[in-house]
Amino acid sequence: MVYGYPHGIKEFLIIGFGGFFGAIFRYVISNIIPAKFGLPIGTFTVNLIGSFVVGFFMYSPLNNLPPEYRFLIITGFCGALSTFSTFTYENFFLLERGYFINMIVNIFLNVLGCLMAIYVGKSLSMFLLGNY
Repeated sequence: MVYGYPHGIKEFLIIGFGGFFGAIFRYVISNIIPAKFGLPIGTFTVNLIGSFVVGFFMYSPLNNLPPEYRFLIITGFCGALSTFSTFTYENFFLLERGYFINMIVNIFLNVLGCLMAIYVGKSLSMFLLGNY
């Protein structure tokens, strides 16, 4: 999802400011809501909140706000709160335009690719640093 590349320190600071609050909100929510049935319900909750906020702003008249607001809310706050919200929006965007196969491929590649990346990272860490 491209909102435009931030070219100045102002945009980086705006994104960082939003990210600061998104990360704190994620930490608080993830620790307040306990796991249930062996599932990380706190993480699920922040993913739902992030997806809702992205959907709310991207599909409302508020999307016409200056780019600084999108940097603050979508890229910064939601980016730190939940990368899943961006992933979900991008898949919804594909679905909405009729690119169902592209959406399925994107979901498949992201989920399996990230699972493999964690496995490779874990394996490399164990190889280089040993078990902890």
